[in-house]
Amino acid sequence: MNTFKSFSIYALACLAVFSFGGLFRPGEWYASLNRAPWSPPDISFLIAWTLLYICIAIAGFRIAQSGARWLIKLWWLQLAINCIWSWIFFGQHWTTLGLLDITILSVLVGWIIVQCWRSNIKSAAYLFMPYLAWLILATSLNAYVVLYN
Repeated sequence: MNTFKSFSIYALACLAVFSFGGLFRPGEWYASLNRAPWSPPDISFLIAWTLLYICIAIAGFRIAQSGARWLIKLWWLQLAINCIWSWIFFGQHWTTLGLLDITILSVLVGWIIVQCWRSNIKSAAYLFMPYLAWLILATSLNAYVVLYN
């Protein structure tokens, strides 16, 4: 498979997840909740996720280039778990299940980083690090909503 076609698969997958998540907006329900004092401004989420999905797509491509099939499967798994969070949290208002989802996602992404590093796919590991940092922040925001609402 040529390089452009291979990268396009990962980029389109991330675009699909980004678009699906956009179907479930915070809205009035979220605005009425007690939110963490450290919550970033709303525009930060759009900017951060745009940049993160670019990094996630490139990391997926780098993993695919390495031929590490089990890591490719983990990449797709993290994307699927990522995909359902917005539906769970914003779409269904299941904040506790959302916390479980994002916690599992954070652990999985951390594990992928370690495995990429061990498999000498360090570029993918580096690309996943901002994603993990943002997930840790998002997990804390989700936990605050669960605890204080």
